[in-house]
Amino acid sequence: MDYQGLKLFLHLASTLHFGQTSEACFISPSTLSRHIKRLEDEVGKSLFERDKRKVSLTRAGELFRQYASETLANWNRFQETLQEETTLLNGEISMYCSVTASYSFLSDLLVTYRQRQPNVEVKLHTGDAAYSIPKVVAGEEDIVIAAKPEHLPASLSFKPIATSGLVFIAPTVSCLARELIEIEDIDWQKIPVIQAEQGLIKQRLQLWFRQQGIKPNIYTSVAGHEAIVSMVSLGFGVGIVPELVLLNSPLANKIQQLTVDPVLQPFTIGLCVQTRRLQNPLVKTFWDTAKVLG
Repeated sequence: MDYQGLKLFLHLASTLHFGQTSEACFISPSTLSRHIKRLEDEVGKSLFERDKRKVSLTRAGELFRQYASETLANWNRFQETLQEETTLLNGEISMYCSVTASYSFLSDLLVTYRQRQPNVEVKLHTGDAAYSIPKVVAGEEDIVIAAKPEHLPASLSFKPIATSGLVFIAPTVSCLARELIEIEDIDWQKIPVIQAEQGLIKQRLQLWFRQQGIKPNIYTSVAGHEAIVSMVSLGFGVGIVPELVLLNSPLANKIQQLTVDPVLQPFTIGLCVQTRRLQNPLVKTFWDTAKVLG
């Protein structure tokens, strides 16, 4: 069956005017007549009744209109299915994020991406959040979930997906750190501090102490926000972590938040990639899956 002929037939069946249909479909009246005659020959019945004053559908034309409409609808659905299959990708992408980020943000992203691209394998690596930006800069990972640094390298693109406040945390167990924070005028220079080995959270902590004119008593430096929570819960000192880390920590009941003034500047968390890698369809489709903050 000629699908172009079916489209012309349906248009003519709606206008019942050869001149209007030929003009709207950019064909001559004689060409339109030939298409209709060809359909009538295939059907074996007249589809239109014509006289000098009007055009109307025959009984066979009414039945054929339903057939033509259903046939074109099925044809369009078939073409859409083929188009969807051609957009399915194959291959793998690598991702890096902290353990907290993997279940705070990544789970929903992966479910959506898996539904859209079931043939793409996602290789997920987790570790210290401080390594996220260096790993994507070095090309070790295609995509990372990271806190936006103060100065984003020009080679990178960043898509914000969430924010998280930064909070001071202290132990609830009986220890020196707890005794020191319960004093009305806290002497921050005496309180043992658990800090991150590197990364933006370490920079924010050091900046806060500098702004207060405090020389901190650094007890130790550890890798990973989760490790800071663990050390604090055991009574080794106080520290700062993203609020999301504390909310999702199994040790949250052994931690108390401290109220400080001024408050720490929050994190903006998002996807980060090398801009040139967005030319890779696998990376671009994942990037497009994430919703922009706000």
